[in-house]
Amino acid sequence: MEDFIPYCLPTLDESEIDEVVDTLRSGWLTTGPKVTRFEETFRNYVGTEHAAAVNSCTAGLHLSLAALDIGPGDEVITTTLTFCATANVAVHLGATPVLADICLDDYNLDPADVERRITPKTRAIMPVHYAGQPCRMDELMEIAERHNLAVIEDAAHAVGAEYKGKSIGGIGHTTSFSFYATKNMTTGEGGMVTTNDAELANKIRLLTLHGMSHDAWDRYTDKGSWYYEVLAPGYKYNMMDIQAALGIHQMEKLESFIEERKHQAELYQRYLGDLEEIILPATRPDVRHVWHLYPIRVVADRLEIDRSEFIEALRERGIGTSVHFIPVHKHPWYREHYGYQPTDFPNAEAVYEGLISLPLYPRLGEDGVGRVAEAVRDVVRRNRR
Repeated sequence: MEDFIPYCLPTLDESEIDEVVDTLRSGWLTTGPKVTRFEETFRNYVGTEHAAAVNSCTAGLHLSLAALDIGPGDEVITTTLTFCATANVAVHLGATPVLADICLDDYNLDPADVERRITPKTRAIMPVHYAGQPCRMDELMEIAERHNLAVIEDAAHAVGAEYKGKSIGGIGHTTSFSFYATKNMTTGEGGMVTTNDAELANKIRLLTLHGMSHDAWDRYTDKGSWYYEVLAPGYKYNMMDIQAALGIHQMEKLESFIEERKHQAELYQRYLGDLEEIILPATRPDVRHVWHLYPIRVVADRLEIDRSEFIEALRERGIGTSVHFIPVHKHPWYREHYGYQPTDFPNAEAVYEGLISLPLYPRLGEDGVGRVAEAVRDVVRRNRR
C-alpha cells in the first residue's frame, strides 16, 4: 500500500523554526513582545480596531461571553453542528446553550430557526462559520439588532474568510479564531479575539490573565514593577511568545495557504462531481470560502455501506478522514441535561448521517487530492446498489 495520507498536516518551514529558536534564545518564553507583534499583524489583516491573542478559540468565546456579563438565567443560541466547545463555554458561565438547526446548502446556522428559539432570556447568538464559509451574517445581525442581542462569532474555521466583501472578524461584537494544529494557519494551540468595541477589548484583555492590571507581564522586564492589582476574577488564557513566533510567519503565508486550499477544493469538485452517491459541498456566491474543511455526504440509499464503513474502506486504501461534527444535541450530556431530540434538528440529522471530511491542506498537493479522489471513486464503484 502507498504511504498513508493523514487527514491533516501543518505547513511549517525554516522561518517558523528560526523564529521559535530566536524566542528560546531570548529568554522570554511566555506572553511578551512577539505576542504583541502577532496581535498587530493579525489586527491589520482582518481590519479591526483590536485583537487579543489567547491560548485557544474556546478561550476567546468564553472571554467574549464573560466580558458581556452573560451568566445564570441567560440563554445563548448557537448551531448544533459544531464542536462541543461552542456550547460548553455558555455552560461554564452558568448560561443555557440553546441549539438551533442548520441550512441545508452550507451547513451553517439557520437564521429562521434562530429567531424561532429566541426567548426573553436570550442574550447572544453564536454563529459558527462552518468549514470556512461565513454564515448569513446580514440576517443574523438584523435579528440580533431587533432583539438587542450580542453576536459572538465562532470563526475557528474562518481566518481569511469574507462575507459580502467584509472580512470575518469585525461584523459581530467579537470574533474568535482558532490556530489549532489542523487549522488553516497554526500556532500549535492558540487563538485570537477581534473586536471594534474598545470596552469589550479591554474587558477581554483584563480577563485573559487572571484579571490582573494592564501589562502585568511587564513586571519581569526592566520597565516593570513588582506591584499589580487583581481587578476581576479572570482566567489563565494568555498566549505564549513561543506560539506567536509560529503565528507571525504563518500569517505571511496565509493567503497562499487559502489559494492552495481553494485549488484543491476545485480539483475535488472536478474529480468527484459526477458521482450520484455522494453530495459535494456548495459555495454561496456572496462569500469568500477559505476551505478549512471539504465535507462530503454519503447518500446512504445509493450504497450498500454506511458512513462508518465508507470511512473504514478509505482507511484501508491509505486515506485518513474525519467527521465534522457529531452534532451537540447527540452527545449524552447535552441530551440528558436539556432533553434534545433528533426531531428538533432535522437538517443537522440529515447532514450528519453521511458526513465525511476528506483531507485538504497545502502539503497534500495535487497528487494527494488525486489519490484521495480515486479512493473515494473506488469505494463508491464497489459498493453501489
